[in-house]
Amino acid sequence: MRLAAGVDGQIGLQSILWKDSFAYMPEKSIAAGGPRSIKRITDPKALRALAHPIRMSLIGLLRTEGPLTATRAAELLGESSATCSFHLRQLGKYGMAEEATGGQGRERPWQATTMSTDVPDFADDPDLAAASGLYRSVLAERYFDWLKRWLDQQPAEPAEWQRAELFGDKLLYLTVRELSELGQKLHDVFDEYVDRTARPELRPPDSRLISVLQFAFPVIGPLGAGAKPPSNTGQADEPATSGQTRPAGDAR
Repeated sequence: MRLAAGVDGQIGLQSILWKDSFAYMPEKSIAAGGPRSIKRITDPKALRALAHPIRMSLIGLLRTEGPLTATRAAELLGESSATCSFHLRQLGKYGMAEEATGGQGRERPWQATTMSTDVPDFADDPDLAAASGLYRSVLAERYFDWLKRWLDQQPAEPAEWQRAELFGDKLLYLTVRELSELGQKLHDVFDEYVDRTARPELRPPDSRLISVLQFAFPVIGPLGAGAKPPSNTGQADEPATSGQTRPAGDAR
């Protein structure tokens, strides 16, 4: 599955001025660890603590907007300063964020320690596997909240952005090796643009924050099993006839 859409509103506000932030950031990176730094998390307790919508929103802001105070983060997220201050401290506790220089109390800025998070896809330890699954489930809900917001906003967007968006899927028969190779090829394609996230001065003037979602996994059970019709069609109780079915895949 391949999805990409503009991420605006609470997620991708780009009105922050950067010039005063670079004085204390290595390699002109938003994150303290550098533009391609990665935080690998294998502690189940840390994963469960990070599987929280506000904390995920905060780390996303720190990685795209740069150092923020609890007060500024609260303005962007529509939360209270006290709430953001608490969750920023929790991110600090688990090594995802740290205090930056300048300011005091809730006016002291926080910055991300790394630009990305690495969570195990597979774990022999049942506790770690369960915590990883929880984290990924909360993250998946966040991804599709972004997508839903784009779909709601799309009709009001400029025509060129509506035409440029990516929305579709492919059904492919792949071996384990081929699936891994496909992931590496996609990684190589994105690599050309990834430094722009950590280094705002590299962003073209007309660029926007884009969410590119990657999902490629074995289909479990018959294709379409468990699917529910849209609630607004008025046809939820009507069985589909054989003439109404469509092949899955390439749904654009």
